[in-house]
Formats: sequence, structure tokens, C-alpha cells
Amino acid sequence: MTGEMVFGQRELKRARYAVAAVFCVHGAVTGSFATRIPWIVDHTGVSAGQLGLALAFPAIGASVAMPLAGAISHRFGARGALRGLLVLWTLALTLPALAPNLLTLCAALFVYGATAGMSDVAMNALGVEVENRLDKSIMSGLHGMWSAGALIGSAAGTLAAHLGSDARLHHALAAVALTVLGLVACQGVIDLRSAPDAEAPPRFALPPKSALVIGAIGFCAVFAEGASLDWSAVYLRDVLDTSPGVAAASTTAFALTMAVARLAGDRVVDRFGPVRTVRVGGVAATAGGVLVVAAHRPELAMAGFALIGLGVAVVVPLAFAAAGRSGPNPSQAIAGVATITYTSGLIAPSAIGAVADATSLVVSFGVVTVLAAGLVVGAGVLRGAGRVSAGSGSDAPAGTTATKG
Repeated sequence: MTGEMVFGQRELKRARYAVAAVFCVHGAVTGSFATRIPWIVDHTGVSAGQLGLALAFPAIGASVAMPLAGAISHRFGARGALRGLLVLWTLALTLPALAPNLLTLCAALFVYGATAGMSDVAMNALGVEVENRLDKSIMSGLHGMWSAGALIGSAAGTLAAHLGSDARLHHALAAVALTVLGLVACQGVIDLRSAPDAEAPPRFALPPKSALVIGAIGFCAVFAEGASLDWSAVYLRDVLDTSPGVAAASTTAFALTMAVARLAGDRVVDRFGPVRTVRVGGVAATAGGVLVVAAHRPELAMAGFALIGLGVAVVVPLAFAAAGRSGPNPSQAIAGVATITYTSGLIAPSAIGAVADATSLVVSFGVVTVLAAGLVVGAGVLRGAGRVSAGSGSDAPAGTTATKG
């Protein structure tokens, strides 16, 4: 069924919950994989250095494949594209555990990352569309659902690892369950289809300039997030000489802070606007970085990491929202921002390690503090992430029509 349709509040709420469920499923795949990396290392026999090389391939695959998402959505419609890409992503969970050696592990992780990236772009584009139509911020909450899904997936993976289960069986069962849940969730999303006379987007295209500017803010936030998530426990152990238990607790606390802040972030954005929210968040993250660098006690450092998580939590959702409204091709702009943020997540852990080797971990988090301060300076580029007027909320992106399923 084609043609522009007016969506009632009930249908929009259904679409919102459906997209939220998709985000949760997407996050659960990531959480399920991360907890079984030790099993995969033992199974393949790779060294720590080889594992570091292999773990670069998901980001490489995502960066290569994400520009394809717009062309796929143009051909199959938003719902059909998301359904297919999400199924590929959930099924890709099975691949890394099946790899017998380094070469096949790298190939498996490349496919894993490619399907992750394309489905990421598709679900964020639909999230922006629902946000436009509801005329209120929802992107932070959607990313909070992703974090919640990652926590659920990691909890299940932790239990499976504790029971000593084979990761191949664990991931096969998880993939089946998440595929079913994903297909059910996709039934409720808005179906956007290109107008009959709309020109197909290029399969590969450089990100628009607007996406590069917006992506720079996302880069700062994701760098701070990745550095804190991967290095907070090491920082507490090596710099402040804490016990392994306390050090691990800092990482858990950081992840929980991020999830809670994202789930609550939409109300803050609606009340204060995206620019003010990010500026205040940048101040909080900068203060957290200063606290980490200056801390002589583990409690102060943990509070600093919590402030960093609180400060950067809503930046990436707002960057996707701003990208989705920055031009006539939302998927292309979102893919550009996603590529930049994925790249930041890829280089952050290794960059922190390189700086620490040359100087110290304290200096490394001085760099994180400077990047956090960049959020205060550059927050203005996210002005387009604010909710649109009620009159424009029912308009599909240029070149598309909306249908009810």
C-alpha cells in the first residue's frame, strides 16, 4: 500500500516501542558476543596481540558496509531493509565461535561488523523518523534500550560462561531467540518507501559535510566512552593500586551510569534542548576527567568515571538525530556519523594504550579530558537534533512515502 498516510498516536506509540525493541535486540547481540571472547580465544588459540588485530575487523566491516544501508532501504523499503539486516546481524552472532583460527576469526568478525553497522544505520534512521512524528525526543531512550539489551545479553553470557557451556551452542540458541524477537519487533516499525520517481542513492558515497561536522562531536564522546569503558578498571588497578574486584566494579558502574542516563535523557533534552544538554554534559564529562586525573583515592576516580559516563551518554543519540535532519538523505548522513563514531570506538582503546606506554595512564586521561571539553565548544552543531515542529512531524523524509502495515 503506497501513499502518504497520517499516523495516529496509537500507531506512533506502537512504532516507538517496536523500534525500542529492535535497539534492545541489537544490543543483546553485542553483549552476548563480548562475554564469550575468552572462550573464543581458547578455541582459536590466538595470542593477545592477534586478538587485538581480530577485534579491529568488526569496525572495519561496519565502516565498509554502512554506506550500503541507504541503497538497501531505497530498494526494499525501511521495514523490509531493517528486517533483513537485523536477521543477518542476529545470525552473524554464530560466526566468531565457529572460527578455528585467526584468519577465519577475522573474516567472521568482518561479517559480524558489517551486518552490525548496516542494521545500526537502518534502525537509527527509523528512530529519527518516529521522533519527528511524535514531536518529542526519543533517541536517547532508544540508545538506552540498546545499553539495556547489551546488559541483558552480557548477563546471559556470563551465566553461560559460568556454567561452562560451549559458546557455539550458546550463540546458536541466542541467535535463534534474538532472530525471532527481532522479526516480531520489526512488524511494528514504520514502513517508509521511496517515491516511484525518486533517484536511488549511490551504493557508496562520501559522508556529506554536515555529517562530518556532527560526527566530530560524536567522535569526542565515543572516544571518552571507549577509553573509560576499556581502561577504567586498569586505571584503578595500576594507578591507584586497588583490588581487582573494586577495579572491575568501576567498569560496571560506568556502564550502568551510561544506560540510566540514556534512558532518562529524552526528558532532559525535551526540557533544555540538545545544545544546552550537551554543553552541560560536556562540563560534567570534563569535570569527571579532571577528577580522574587528580584522584588519589579510588572513590574519587570512580566518581570521575561516572561523571564522564553521565556527560557523554546522550551525545551519540543526539548526533544521529541531528544527522537524520541535516539533509535530504537521512540514511547517508547517519551512515557518515556512524562511520566516524565507529572509527573513534576503534582507535580509542589503542590510542589510550599508546599514550600510556609513551607517558602514563594519567596523561592518557588528560587527553580524554581535553576531548570532553570539545563537547562544550562544539555543542552548537547539534542544534538540528531538537524536536521538529508539530506541523513537520508528519512529513516523511524527502523522496519517501509512509505506509501503514
